[in-house]
Amino acid sequence: MPIRDCDLMIARDLKERIARLTPLVDFKIFGSRARGDADTESDMDVFIELELRDKALEEQILDIAWEVGYLNGCIHVSPLIFSRHEIEESPLRSSAIVQSIAAEGVRV
Repeated sequence: MPIRDCDLMIARDLKERIARLTPLVDFKIFGSRARGDADTESDMDVFIELELRDKALEEQILDIAWEVGYLNGCIHVSPLIFSRHEIEESPLRSSAIVQSIAAEGVRV
C-alpha cells in the first residue's frame, strides 16, 4: 500500500523547513506510514541524515517537527536524526533500526 498523499505533504513540508536550516544527506519516512498500515493514532517516523549534527541543531529540528505535526492535524512526527559519519563509519550502520530504514524507508 503506498504512502498517503497527506503523509507525503507533511514529510515534504518538514524536509523543506529542515533543508532551510542545514544541508540534508537523506530524508525518509519509515515505519507504519511507509508500509501503509498506519492508523489514526500512528506517529510519522522520519529518518534524517545530516552532514553534521549537534545538540542545538537537533533541538531546532525537534521543534520544527513538532510544529509541522501540530499544523497538520496534531500528527506526532518522530524524527530519528543521525550524521553522515554515524551512518557510514560507526557501528550504528549495522544496527537493526538503520537496516530496517534502509529496507522499508521511503525517500522523500
